[in-house]
Amino acid sequence: MMSSLKEICSGLPLDPLPSNRGRDPDVPHAPIRTPNLTAEEKRLALRNALRYFPPSHHATLAPEFAQELWQYGHIYMYRFCPTLHMRAYPIDQYPCRTRQAASIMLMIMNNLDPAVAQFPQELVTYGGNGQVFSNWAQFHLVMHYLSEMTEEQTLVMYSGHPMGLFPSLPSSPRAIITNGMVIPNYSSKNQYEKMFALGVSMYGQMTAGSYCYIGPQGIVHGTMLTVLNAGRRYLGSDDLRGRVLVTSGLGGMSGAQAKAAVIAGCIGVIAEVDEAPLRKRHEQGWLMEVTSSMDQCIKRIREAKSSKTPLSLGFHGNIVDLWERLLLEYERTGELLVDLGSDQTSLHNPYNGGYYPVRLSFHQANQLMTTDPNRFRTMVQESLRRQIKAINKLSDAGMFFWDYGNAFLLEAQRAGAEVEKVGGGATEFRYPSYVQHIMGDIFSLGFGPFRWVCTSGDPQDLSITDNIAATVLEEISASVNNQIRQQYNDNIRWIREAGKHKMAPVVISRDHHDVSGTDSPFRETSNVYDGSAFCADMAVQNFVGDAFRGATWVALHNGGGVGWGEVMNGGFGLLLDGSEEAAKRASLMLNWDVSNGVARRCWSGNSNAYETIQRTMEGNRQLRVTMPFPVQDERVLDRRHCVAVVTKWLKIVKSPKHAT
Repeated sequence: MMSSLKEICSGLPLDPLPSNRGRDPDVPHAPIRTPNLTAEEKRLALRNALRYFPPSHHATLAPEFAQELWQYGHIYMYRFCPTLHMRAYPIDQYPCRTRQAASIMLMIMNNLDPAVAQFPQELVTYGGNGQVFSNWAQFHLVMHYLSEMTEEQTLVMYSGHPMGLFPSLPSSPRAIITNGMVIPNYSSKNQYEKMFALGVSMYGQMTAGSYCYIGPQGIVHGTMLTVLNAGRRYLGSDDLRGRVLVTSGLGGMSGAQAKAAVIAGCIGVIAEVDEAPLRKRHEQGWLMEVTSSMDQCIKRIREAKSSKTPLSLGFHGNIVDLWERLLLEYERTGELLVDLGSDQTSLHNPYNGGYYPVRLSFHQANQLMTTDPNRFRTMVQESLRRQIKAINKLSDAGMFFWDYGNAFLLEAQRAGAEVEKVGGGATEFRYPSYVQHIMGDIFSLGFGPFRWVCTSGDPQDLSITDNIAATVLEEISASVNNQIRQQYNDNIRWIREAGKHKMAPVVISRDHHDVSGTDSPFRETSNVYDGSAFCADMAVQNFVGDAFRGATWVALHNGGGVGWGEVMNGGFGLLLDGSEEAAKRASLMLNWDVSNGVARRCWSGNSNAYETIQRTMEGNRQLRVTMPFPVQDERVLDRRHCVAVVTKWLKIVKSPKHAT
């Protein structure tokens, strides 16, 4: 095994070239892309791919790369996909000069583990198009650079491409990653498809291209918090037994919904059209039951509601059909079988495999996607309108629905569905996003989903870190107010329950979906109402600030969650090795990472954030934040009031008494 790791860290295998085994039929594959390149652009894409290899190999590689581009819409370089079993090996097994580099190598291989990655051979970790790299040549070069890196070098990554190792300081990040940094006027989805096919830009989602993904377990934490707080807000209770959550998607991120529902104590019913992820989640124990029968699905909902038994039920079928059947049951019997509703289809990518229209099988949809993209688009929009129509009627009957930040309501609006909020702002719809109603105030308190990776791969070591984290949180929670204590208790519950539910052991990080990492007007910053929701200063400042405060690696991405051109997000990885230096880095960087977002949310007018940052300044005299003054008399904002004041002032100025 060590020799195999050494081999993939020795650079591109060129002498001899590995055999071209093509695509593995036993793993799921990404939908065929349709970049619509001109003849000259196809030549450019091929030229760009060949520049990774000496000219002596071009005659061999050019035809197969051209075939990949024609057949799949992208040059993945399948010939160079390693035969080594891709997984996160224990950190000490990586051949390298610094453990910081080894931690990055471990996380890269975890992102590409077939048990984790959505489409491993296309280097897609999750979300349908969240790339780790653009092609396999980049993987080999990155692993080689990391194996050679010293603590006075930094690896510079341009949208999947390793620009090289550059001299830096021991205190500098070992990797600086940017993905999709496109000039704003050219950051459209159509332009992206072309740039990705050319091999010059890449969509890294949130944690795929930043090497911070750890499987659906990484989002279970945030999903569980969302479900618990949805129950508190909408149902008025912490006890979710017998309550039903209906949603869709069992992919890399959405797969967390099944596990989170059970941990929260409710009945989670999740529709999924693709049998492969549904089967994977069932085999992993994330789904308790699976059915393709609508009648059986309804029967199990009724049984679980009656017995108040936690259940995760996967429905192999289209979510539109499920919503319409739930509506039909209500209209027939008056029985509302759903309490909470959401959606986690990959609608950041609606026309290339992120959302499948009703009336077509999974196979038929994939065919239509490439043979008649316009017809496919029409059918997707028709399905969105039908889905919203059923949701609206069930909502009128008492079901509570929220948008999960996957661009569901945004794309539904673009499809002409009835989601408009009368008198609402640019980021508001008929239904709130989970940030606006649930997680936003939690972010403003300085809380958000966190994660750490046990790099030894030893479950006993993971258990020790769990206990340390839970004990520290319990100590802190003893001296805070009830509102904040509830959030600490939720996090403690997460840590304790995660072990019971066999969450896999896989460097400290967080989902970019957090307090300060992401500027996303339809998700993370949708509850920012001062007009700055579409500004990205916070995410960029987060990326830069983490870099010079001690992060092991940092990443800045265009896109993530809601999609390309809709989001800017920054993330980090931080290796904790038990040293005093690591402790200093962690304290400095993590305090900044949270305070940056809380300060921005405070300035936007959030009262929770105001109190949090005020309290933080009291505990750290080096922190000084510009605090906002509220407008206490709303009349001063009224134009008529202003005109009246000015008119009165002018009369005074013009009076004889004033003149003397």
